[in-house]
Amino acid sequence: MGTLCLVATPIGNLEDVTPRALRALGTADLLLAEDTRRTRVLLDRHGVKAKPVSLHAHNEAARVERVLSVLEEGGEVVLVSDAGTPVISDPGERLVAAAIHAGHRITIAPGPSAVPAALAVSGLPPIPFTFVGFLSRKASERDALLEDLASRRDTLVFFESPRRLVATLQRLTSVLGDRRACVARELTKLHEEVVHGSLQELAEHFGDAVKGEVTLVVEGALQAVRVASVAELDPEIHAGLARGESSKQLSVRLAGESGFPRRVVYGRILELRDRKKAGRE
Repeated sequence: MGTLCLVATPIGNLEDVTPRALRALGTADLLLAEDTRRTRVLLDRHGVKAKPVSLHAHNEAARVERVLSVLEEGGEVVLVSDAGTPVISDPGERLVAAAIHAGHRITIAPGPSAVPAALAVSGLPPIPFTFVGFLSRKASERDALLEDLASRRDTLVFFESPRRLVATLQRLTSVLGDRRACVARELTKLHEEVVHGSLQELAEHFGDAVKGEVTLVVEGALQAVRVASVAELDPEIHAGLARGESSKQLSVRLAGESGFPRRVVYGRILELRDRKKAGRE
């Protein structure tokens, strides 16, 4: 039985690496890295002579057989990603599953991760939280997920590309409402920036070109307003429609505030809207 070790590496500052992680990197029978050039910088900085082999999203399936062969001989395979903890929005899930299925030992040398780091500096409740990762580039999939998340009380944590940050902040405002949030950019690096504000304020702040790695932390849904029946939401429904909110947006918001299922709220909105059209209200 071999051992597959997941090793967390610095998310920016190369000093944020543990002695155990360096030891694992130096003694591995096979060292797998998402980007061998970036890993080489870390290895050279700490005098580690290992030669990393690439494992990324496009070749992970092809690498599994080689890894299992090393593990079958009782060897130790180490997996690192570009930064932070492997597998978390990074390659490795398929490899870990294959190693487990083959009966090999899985271990981890924990360390840096942008998720808890951003939560800690956000000023928002850290527990419970939901890690979303990167949103889909397909608008329909992205919006469906955001609507599902809209009523959750958990603090939400996203990864986002700098090019899409402002558009994502604007979309979150539209679907979730203008909640408190934090953008943590380039954490632990020379140009680290942590900005707090509402989603709309952050969208305006980052109106110019954004650079670097971005982690976005967003406040969860507020405590539900307890109502005995969905009909008690009628005044809010009328007000929302009068402000120009779409039925879909209004149902997401009020479901989050009331605790009623979105389909129930949406049905009530359609009922009131149809009554008004028919001239009965």
